[in-house]
Amino acid sequence: MRMSTWIRQHVAALRALLVLTVITGIVYPLAVFAVAQLPGLKDRAEGSLIESGANTVGSSLIGQSFTDDKGGALVQYFQSRPSAAGTGYDPTASAASNLGPENIVDSSPDKIGLLSTVCGRSKAVGELDGVDGGRPFCTPGGVGAVLSVIGPRERDGSVDHPVTVVSVNEFCSVTPHPFLTEYRGVRVECATEGEDYSAGLIVPIRGDAPARPAVPADAVTASGSGLDPHISPEYAAIQVARIAKARRVSEDQVRAVVDAHSSGRTLGFLGEPRVNVVELNLDLDGRYPFEG
Repeated sequence: MRMSTWIRQHVAALRALLVLTVITGIVYPLAVFAVAQLPGLKDRAEGSLIESGANTVGSSLIGQSFTDDKGGALVQYFQSRPSAAGTGYDPTASAASNLGPENIVDSSPDKIGLLSTVCGRSKAVGELDGVDGGRPFCTPGGVGAVLSVIGPRERDGSVDHPVTVVSVNEFCSVTPHPFLTEYRGVRVECATEGEDYSAGLIVPIRGDAPARPAVPADAVTASGSGLDPHISPEYAAIQVARIAKARRVSEDQVRAVVDAHSSGRTLGFLGEPRVNVVELNLDLDGRYPFEG
């Protein structure tokens, strides 16, 4: 007796299921596993783990924070770039801040936007490493230099004759004296927490900071994953003097270790030159232990 069309279709489907299960569920994973065990690939396949003595201390692919229990930078270590992954470099919470370039107004002293975040970080790095932490559109106090200019609008949206001018990121409870004394002849006021100044024309003030700040961009912005273990050679360079002083060695000795953990662009054109901070700090501990 010939099988019905319905039965034949289901038998064919079952055979396809079994064949694809064997191929994709057994053969392919085994093939990938076998390839991953080849010399040069095995370490990466197993997480590129870093061993120190009998302990696993991290991965060369995942960054770490080198700070104390209060979040302060440990002076003997090169600092990583900021991280938005959980509380910092949490592999289970890989993420970016998702704040964009137009996020320039703070909600309160505790809820700050991207601009003030960058300004504050730049100021802190500058103080830590003895360089100028100033950057365009930042106040000397380390917040976004942004005004709300309130007054009658012209046809093009400008405010030529302001009535009130408020430094929206400088709250009176923290900074009673704004970074500008006046704007277009009107005294600049500090912001009152809880007030909405969106009715005014939002005007960022560039200031006189150099176009190329001493503190590089990767020192003040998080990576897309929040897990990047690398920093730029420029960020490493401004930290050398601090590391050398803390470990009581010469700056040339520290630079030699930095060079040993530096990489150029992949294949000569992909990405940017970089320094692996995790491997660098571990090597420094081995060569020049910090004595406190």
